[in-house]
Amino acid sequence: MLRFYKASKNEKGSMTKILDGKAVAAEIRSEIKSAVAELREKGTPVRLDVILASHDPASATYVSMKQRDCAEVGIESKIHRFEEGVSQKELAVLVERLNDDEAVSGFFMQLPLYDGLDHIPLISAIEPLKDVDGLSPLSAGRLAVGLPSLLPCTPHGVIQLLVRNGVAVEGREAVVVGRSNLVGKPLAGLLLNENATVTTCHSRTKDLASVARRADILIVAAGQKEMVGPEYVKDGAVVVDVGIHRKDEGGLTGDVRFEEVEAKASYISPVPGGVGPMTRAMLLHNTLRAAGMREGRRAQ
Repeated sequence: MLRFYKASKNEKGSMTKILDGKAVAAEIRSEIKSAVAELREKGTPVRLDVILASHDPASATYVSMKQRDCAEVGIESKIHRFEEGVSQKELAVLVERLNDDEAVSGFFMQLPLYDGLDHIPLISAIEPLKDVDGLSPLSAGRLAVGLPSLLPCTPHGVIQLLVRNGVAVEGREAVVVGRSNLVGKPLAGLLLNENATVTTCHSRTKDLASVARRADILIVAAGQKEMVGPEYVKDGAVVVDVGIHRKDEGGLTGDVRFEEVEAKASYISPVPGGVGPMTRAMLLHNTLRAAGMREGRRAQ
């Protein structure tokens, strides 16, 4: 059964607004569908390829969801599946082939890979303008120095979730809990690009709760189930929960104790239904953008 989130009163008596990732993602998919149709009318293919070399059930499920998303917006998709025993060289050869294939707008490698395979050199070999995950070292470097790049999906999804809900970022103090290469580090960079004042916290941060309480915008990507309670949150803060975990009793939860924190926040994202749908939507956005950039280069 779907859980419907409604605005509720916070401790100051005003209404807490839910950052509804499902609704925003649906809006973005609608925009993408129209743009994909326009490109196809011009003869520009829009195609997303996925390399799947894993027996992880969650990865297989996630890839299937991405395929459905592509079908909804008119993006062609193709999965390259490999059985256990595939070699590093075989995957490297495929990466180079996809880099050179004009029919492929962009592609990514679903992680984790089978044991014994090293994903770093593989994703490092992906051409930056086809790196729709935005996670290769080249893409990370381009983002860091302000060069055009495809943005990592989850951090970009967080920014879009804020902006499209009318949350002002410029001039505000943002605290990011987590410093992973996947979320924390690139998200700090994107927040700086939006002219926020950014603090990044981690496991060695002293008195983490007091640092978090300074935040006008608190983004939690720590990977620890329900670690953040109301003692981490300033009254009226915007709280974005990037974590996702399975509960012992069934269902999903995040890094934030939603019901407790909701009472103090002005905006809060739920789990599920917050950042997760945004990540998938931004993958479609990157695929569309990759196709458009390649079309622009051909026209030069």
